[in-house]
Parts: sequence; C-alpha cells; structure tokens
Amino acid sequence: MKDRILQTAKEIRADVVALSDAIYANPELGSQEFESSKLHAALLEKYGFKVEKPYLGFPTGYRAEYRSAKPGPHVCYMAEYDALPGVGHGCGHNMLGATSVAAGILLSRLVDETGGWAVVLGTPAEETNGAKVEYAKRGVFRDLDAAIVCHPTSVEYYKSGASLAMETIEFEFFGKAAHAASEPEMGINALDAVIQTFNNVNALRQQTKTDARIHGIITQGGEACNVIPEHCVCRFYVRAAKKSYLKHLHEQVMNCGKAAAMATGCKLQMRPFELGYDDLATNERLNQLFIDSLAELGVTEIADPGEASGSVDAGNVSYVCPTIHPYFPITKKNVAGHTREFAACTQTDYAKDRMMEAACAMALTGYHIVTEPQTLAEIRREFQALK
Repeated sequence: MKDRILQTAKEIRADVVALSDAIYANPELGSQEFESSKLHAALLEKYGFKVEKPYLGFPTGYRAEYRSAKPGPHVCYMAEYDALPGVGHGCGHNMLGATSVAAGILLSRLVDETGGWAVVLGTPAEETNGAKVEYAKRGVFRDLDAAIVCHPTSVEYYKSGASLAMETIEFEFFGKAAHAASEPEMGINALDAVIQTFNNVNALRQQTKTDARIHGIITQGGEACNVIPEHCVCRFYVRAAKKSYLKHLHEQVMNCGKAAAMATGCKLQMRPFELGYDDLATNERLNQLFIDSLAELGVTEIADPGEASGSVDAGNVSYVCPTIHPYFPITKKNVAGHTREFAACTQTDYAKDRMMEAACAMALTGYHIVTEPQTLAEIRREFQALK
C-alpha cells in the first residue's frame, strides 16, 4: 500500500505543487481567501470529490468528500490557506492546505477498495477567527473518526503536542477631552487608563503560572499631544496551557482593565475581538499511528515538540474528534515563522519534497484507520477518556 500511495503521489505532485505556488503568489488574509479556496475546490473536484462551497455560512470555507460505496471510517484532513498581513504566507499555509488536499486525494484512491470516506475541510482564518472553532461548535466533526492537519516548520518533523488555550480581550476606554496644557484638570484621560491597564497586567505576571502568556497592543492612543485623549483602545491575547486555568486568568486580566477605569474615571467597554481557542488535546494513539506511517516511508527522526507556545483552532476540534497537529520541515535551517523568509522557503524543491512526503504519511495514517478496526477502537477509547 505504501508503494501505491507513493506512485499516486508522483502522479498528482505537479497539481499539488501548482496549488501551493499559486496561493503563495496571491496571499489572502483570513476570511478573504476567495481565490485560494476556489483553487482548492477546483483541484478536489478534478479528482472526484464532491465539494460544498461556501460552507456553513463561511464564504471561503468548503467541505469536500469522496465517499466509497462500502461502509467504513471517515478520515478528515483540515486545510488552511490564510496569509498574514505584510509577510504573506509567513506561516506556510499555502503549503499546509496543499498537503491536506494531497492527503485527501491519495486516500480517495484507496477507499473504493477499503471502504470509508476521505474528507477535506477548508477552514478559513486560522490566524484570526479560526473557522474550526465554529465548525466544532456546530457539529461538523460528529460523523468523522479522525481529524489531521500537518503544519510546515523548520529543520525536522515534530510530533503532535500541545497548544495554549487562548482568549482575546479588547478594552475600550471613554474619557473626556480637554486642553492638555491650559485646562488638563477638565479632562479624563483615556490613555492613562490604557497605560494603567498595561501596568496592572505587568504586576499580575508574577502571580501567573509559568505556562501563561499575556501580550497586548495599543490600537488607539489619542489624536494630538495637546489634547487629553478621550477615546483609547488596547487589545490582549491571554493564553494558558489548559482552558480551565485560562478562565481564571482571563477574569484577572479583565479586572486589570476595570481597575484602570476606576482609577482614571473612564468608562469601559470590554469585548472579545477574535474567537478564543481551546488547548490542543492530542490523541496519542493517532499521533503514534502518524509516526509509524512516517517510519514506513523511511522517516524515523521525529522530534518532541516540547512545551506549548502558540495557539491553534485545531484545539477546539480535539475536544469533539480525535485530532493530531504534527509538523513537517520545509527548510534545513532554523527560520523563524511568520516571516517573509519562512514564506520563501515554501518555494524550494526541498519544501515541496517534504510536503508530498507528509501528505503520503497522512494518507497512510488514514489507510490504517479505515482498514484496522482495532486501531480505530484504541483511538476512540482514548478520545472518550478525554471527556
């Protein structure tokens, strides 16, 4: 079966590479990936998938299915294709999405014989308002037995590990304008409230767990130096290893803004400015199956990801369906993500070879799921124990 997958990968390589390159050349921000999702859908339809697009009210989302006439498990590959402001595909989502499409096509060539479904989900806006959050909430994964996404990175393969749960907070302060030199006592300074919020958050850091991350920016800080700022806004990401602790930490950060408003006399409005993400609960049996599939392809050096540092919307999926989020290398050097340099790495032959290799491992993982009832039972038992 490995040889069949590798042979099919050679046959579809040109189409998959063209997909990744076309999306690289036309980077689109989250929820604006109209051309990118169109290219995804067109390639999947070319290889016999039935595509629903738009999907669940997401104009750039899609669901593509290849159903065998024989019953069997349903394996899902999640595709991302959103870019970053300024740096284009600095996270490599042009290649991530193409990898999932390739894996779906490879598995579809097998399920007529084995039974089961190959499903590719187009999931917009992972970098901001990740569609997987809403997909998970609305039951998209109820009929799926496993969800897999493999992300580009530097140097080596990494196992699926953990990610940080995340919530967002926007603090909007309303004060009163006044002449900053002649009548400052007549004003209420909204910028003071913003600065005090940052000071309060910084004072909080000593009392947070080591896995916590709080980082923010000032999005509106006033209009003129000689006017007391009457309207200022700041935004924060609040992260923690587990969503149970995140709830407590989120409340503490909100209190930092409330205290700043009280101290300065400002009025305050708080709201999330992006969707929150759950921590990633990797299904270790599924993780091992992917590692074993890589080994079948000759890849035996797979690193441990270490402590969680970022957040992914696949975390929300992991609480409703067995999920893994491993990584594959697209450069032999250590290149920082979210940079133009990392985006450029997706254009190398080395990256394209690893993309197809990862897609083969994902497809081989899917093949084991649809043909090995005992393995699927083990994956399900671990997932049920999570609840």
